[in-house]
Formats: sequence, C-alpha cells, structure tokens
Amino acid sequence: MAMSVGGSSDETPMSDINTTPLVDVMLVLLIIFLIAVPVVIQTVKLELPKVPFEPTQTKPENVALSVKGGPDGCEVFWNMTKVNHEELLERGVAKLKGVVDKLGANLKPDDIPEVHIRGDVNTPYRCIGGTVYTMQMAGFAKVGFISEPPAGSVKTLDR
Repeated sequence: MAMSVGGSSDETPMSDINTTPLVDVMLVLLIIFLIAVPVVIQTVKLELPKVPFEPTQTKPENVALSVKGGPDGCEVFWNMTKVNHEELLERGVAKLKGVVDKLGANLKPDDIPEVHIRGDVNTPYRCIGGTVYTMQMAGFAKVGFISEPPAGSVKTLDR
C-alpha cells in the first residue's frame, strides 16, 4: 500500500488511486477460473476421425452425444451420462417438447436444437446409425457429426 507523509504544506486532497484492492480481486478471480475450467470441460475419451470440416455454430441448447463401441455393444453418452436406446428417445422427446413449450407460437426453424454426434473412430456403423435414427424418431431434423481435422485443413466461414 502507498502512503503519503508530509512534504506538502497545502491542504489539497490526495488524488492517487489505491490499486491494491483491484489487484487482490483480480488474483482471486484468476484462481477461481483456474479451478473452475477443468471441472466444466469434461468429455468422454474418444478418438475422433481425422477429416476436413467446416466449423459449426454451437448453441447451448444443442444436444451433444458421444458414441463408442464397447464390450457390451454400443455405448451412447448424453453429455457425460450413459444412456440406453429408450432413455435416449425419452430425453430427445423431452428436450424438443421443452423447447416447443418454451417458445410456443414464436418457434422458428432456427430455434430447434441440433444433435451433434461425436463418434469414436473404431465404433461400428450400426451404433452411430442407430443413434441418428433414434434422434430422428425423437423429432430432431438436424443431426451433425463432430470430427477432428488433420493439421492445417480447417476451413473458415465466409460472412
């Protein structure tokens, strides 16, 4: 902390700003973010196919699915929760019903959430195809695949 002692005979107030509290708050925020970010970013461990792609616009209401083939057949994860075929269909229908109920008559085609599927490179097609079919049965019109591009092959969006 800075402190001014003597030296000035006139009674003018000191106009220097004390930045110590600001620095303290910024350090606390930095520590909070360093702790919180790894907790927020959790994904199912997959090896994605290496193919060129165009960047997608992600919205918070989109459904993120991860699919991989396991020893017991297909494994589908809704975010980080493992679901079976029936639960996937129920969750999909509930998600769309919630969006329709929320927006009602103001619903536009762009308001309907999309399904983004991350499929492990070694997953059998029947697992991914079944997931796509289930989500289409739930009412989702847009189903996309998330892949990992080879180095240097990312295209940019033209706007």
